[in-house]
Amino acid sequence: MNRVVITGMGIYSCIGTTLAEVRTSLYEGKSGIIFSPERKEYGYRSALTGYVPTPDLKSLLGRRERISMGQESEFAYMATREALANASIDTHYLQKNEVGILFGNDSVAESVILTNDKIREKKDTTLVGSGAVFRTMNSTVTMNLSTLFGLRGVNMSISAACASGSHAVGLAYLLIQSGMQDCIICGGAQEVNKYSMGSFDGLGVFSMREEAPTQASRPFDAARDGLVPSGGAAALVLESYESAMRRGVTPIAEVVGYGFSSNGGHISTPNVDGPAQAMARALQNARMQASDIDYINAHATSTPIGDANEAKAIHQIFGSQTPVSSTKALTGHECWMAGASEIVYATLMMQHNFIAPNINFENPDADSQKLRIIAETTQISIRAFLSNSFGFGGTNSAIIVKK
Repeated sequence: MNRVVITGMGIYSCIGTTLAEVRTSLYEGKSGIIFSPERKEYGYRSALTGYVPTPDLKSLLGRRERISMGQESEFAYMATREALANASIDTHYLQKNEVGILFGNDSVAESVILTNDKIREKKDTTLVGSGAVFRTMNSTVTMNLSTLFGLRGVNMSISAACASGSHAVGLAYLLIQSGMQDCIICGGAQEVNKYSMGSFDGLGVFSMREEAPTQASRPFDAARDGLVPSGGAAALVLESYESAMRRGVTPIAEVVGYGFSSNGGHISTPNVDGPAQAMARALQNARMQASDIDYINAHATSTPIGDANEAKAIHQIFGSQTPVSSTKALTGHECWMAGASEIVYATLMMQHNFIAPNINFENPDADSQKLRIIAETTQISIRAFLSNSFGFGGTNSAIIVKK
């Protein structure tokens, strides 16, 4: 069984569009949440969102390449560029070696809507353009990235709601561990346009604290009233330890455990047993005890039931002493990318010996008071962390990474 290491990371998010910017935001507890007048005018009950700048790709890609890319693919391209550079992988290496790609993505709302709007307006399907078909498929991210970077290994998009990015990392870990691949680019991407989250808003799951955007996402706090949608992209380069040594690069960290489960119950309401099973399986897969984990990056999205049930699950497996925080307090819920971005966030913390604050945690409830929630930036040596990701349909994923 091959050891699996992280040799590169890239991030494009509302708290920074480079690893350096994101590290600073994490340490300073800087929120990326804003109020969007465009969303309010469009009909959203809550116009809160993470602000992610539109990348300028004109200097990087030709028009023929850009017309196949929707917003999520643009974000993913930027994150992957940084991850490859961070891993010291260039075009020559990609041409000479088999590198795979697994990305989590579960929507292409803007591309689908704009394409069909044009058809309705013009009454002519030939006017949508040659890139429309590639923008409107759910595999658009891996389809574009595998082509742009000339990848010849495994090539799949993972669609698993808000656990998509985490499962992409977990599956990459298993493929490399088994020896089927030496190197895989994995991650998650999430569009942030006004078309992408309207149906979620209609469910009433978003925070209504529009007067105080940066205080709206408050995981584990007793006064939480819903999540804040966000997005962007995160990419990680995973490869076998032997591959990294052959290339002469120093691994950033090592992926040692992956656990998963399905709740098998309500389509949107989470439970306790499913998340607990995923965490227990990750520990078993890593051959580690709960006491070996120095930090838990919680899924906690700032919803009343979700946070409460995760707190119960964490307490069931880890007790009360392990430090816990949710970086969604800063970023909002990055949905399909969250499982990957939060591994990047936690790895940055592990590299630089701190835990980012779970901001807006002012008063615990009956469940969160049983946990050691980190509400302020804390200097600590992290040898190993566990990252949770859960999604609609009851899908659960837990990843363990160590120094």
